[in-house]
Amino acid sequence: MPTAPPPLPILRVSLLRSFLRRPVGALASLALVTAMAGCTSTGASTTDSGEAEVVQVGTLRGQPHFYAPYLYAEHAEGDVEFEVVALETAPALNDALASGSVDFAVGSITATIAGAAAGRDVRIVAAAADGGSGIVGTPEIRSVRDLVGKRVGYLESSSQLVALRLILEREGVNVEDLELVSLSAPEFFNAFNTGQIDAFAAPEIGVSLALSAGGQAIADPYSTEIGRLNIALLTTKALIEENPELVQAVVDTHAATTAYMAENQDEWLPEMIEEYGGDQEVLESALDNFWLRADLSPTYEEQIGNLAVQMARLGMIQETPALEDIVDSSFASRDEPAGS
Repeated sequence: MPTAPPPLPILRVSLLRSFLRRPVGALASLALVTAMAGCTSTGASTTDSGEAEVVQVGTLRGQPHFYAPYLYAEHAEGDVEFEVVALETAPALNDALASGSVDFAVGSITATIAGAAAGRDVRIVAAAADGGSGIVGTPEIRSVRDLVGKRVGYLESSSQLVALRLILEREGVNVEDLELVSLSAPEFFNAFNTGQIDAFAAPEIGVSLALSAGGQAIADPYSTEIGRLNIALLTTKALIEENPELVQAVVDTHAATTAYMAENQDEWLPEMIEEYGGDQEVLESALDNFWLRADLSPTYEEQIGNLAVQMARLGMIQETPALEDIVDSSFASRDEPAGS
C-alpha cells in the first residue's frame, strides 16, 4: 500500500538580501522566516557589483504541482539567486508573502482572493498550474448524493472546497447535511486510509494516494464554472512598484521553467522524487492531474473573477474584491494557451 511522502528535513533559512532589496523590517516577519522549513538555494548569478540579487520564493512542501521553484535557477532570467522556502499550507504562504518574509510564492488563488478581500497586499502576476484536485470517496460512495451523513474532509480557502460546494448545490445536496472535517493538505490520505473520513475534496498528492489505495473519484472537480483554477505565481503590489524589473525577471523565469517542465517531465521527475521522496507511480499519477501554465490570458482572469464572486456568494469571504486588487497582468503573457 502506498505511503505519504516523508517530510522534508528542517533546514536553516538564509536571510540574505541584495543591496537592491529592502530588508525585512519587523521582528514578527523575522520570527516567521526562521521558523520556516525546507529552504533550498537553487543557484546564483551576480550583479555588476558582484553581489547576487537574492529572491526568496515560497512553495508548498511535497506537492508535485508546486515544484517549479526548485528549477528556477536552471532557467533564470536576469541576475537573480533563488532560495526556495517550503511551507505546509497555502495560508502560511500568503502570510509569509504579506509579511515580507518571502518575495514571491507559488500559491493558492482562493487564498489570494481571501487575502485581497481582507485588504492584504498580494497580487497574482502569472498562472502556475491548473488542476491538481480531486473529490474522492470510499467504494460505497458513488456520487455526491451519497455524501449525506458522511464525514467529508476539506481544505480551508481552497478551490477544491469551492468546487465541492458548487457541485453539491448543482445536485441539490445541502452542505449542512455533510459532516465536514477541516484538514491540512498532508493529512488527507492518512485520515482517509484510517477511516477517519469517508471522502474528501482536496489537492494532490492526497488524491492519487487515496485512489491507489482503493478510493474512487465521485465527482469531477473541474465541471463547475471555476474550471481547473488552482495555483498561481504571487507577489505584492509593494514589490511591483519598488522593483518592476525584478518582477518581470522572475515572471520570465517562471514562464521558461513551466514551459520546460511541460515538455520534459522525464528529466525533472527523478529530481522531484529525490527532493520529495515518495512512490514514483503515485507521483506520476498526480502529475497527470494538473496542467502547467504561466499566462494571464483574458479567459484566465475572467475565471479568477468568477471564483471571487462564488466565494462571496458561498460566504467564504464577505465581499468580492476588485479584480485589480487580485491580479496584475503587466508581466505575463496575455495569449490564450493552446487547448484552453
